[in-house]
Amino acid sequence: MRRLLTLLALTALTGCGLAEPRECTMIGTPVGVGVTVEPPLAARVAAAEVEVCWDGSCHHPPLELHPETRAGEQTCVGESCSARMEPTGGVTGFAEVAGLPKRPVRIRLTLRDPLGTQVADTAIEVTPEGRFPNGPDCGEGGPNATVVVDRHGTARSRD
Repeated sequence: MRRLLTLLALTALTGCGLAEPRECTMIGTPVGVGVTVEPPLAARVAAAEVEVCWDGSCHHPPLELHPETRAGEQTCVGESCSARMEPTGGVTGFAEVAGLPKRPVRIRLTLRDPLGTQVADTAIEVTPEGRFPNGPDCGEGGPNATVVVDRHGTARSRD
C-alpha cells in the first residue's frame, strides 16, 4: 500500500510541470489618467484640463474628450454574435502622464463649455495602480487611474 501511495504521489508531482506555458501578447497598459464625465453634466462639457501633481511637481497633459459608449443589445446569427455600441450620454478621455507613480497623486479637473466658461472644477487624490492586461502571469503594465465626475461636478475614483 505504501508503494502504491508513493507511486501515485510521484505521478501527481511529475504531471505538475507539464502544463502549457502561458502566451503573453504584446498588449500594453497606457500610463496616465482616464476621465469620465457623467450625464447630464457631460452635455455641457466641450473641453477639459487636467493637472496631475506628485512630489512637488505638476503635469498638464492634453486631454481630449469623446462621447462615451457601451455595448447595447446582443444579436446572434448561428455562432456569430455582435452588439451595437450605444451612447451613454457621458464623455470620456485619457491623459497620458509619463512617470506616473504607484503612490498618491493629486488630480485637478477643470471642465469648460463650448464658450470656454468653467462648468466644474474638482480635485481628488488617487493612487494609480499597475494593471495586468494579460493576467498576472504576464507581468504588470504601467500604472493608471480613472476619475469619474458626477452630475454635480464632484470627482471620485473608479478604481
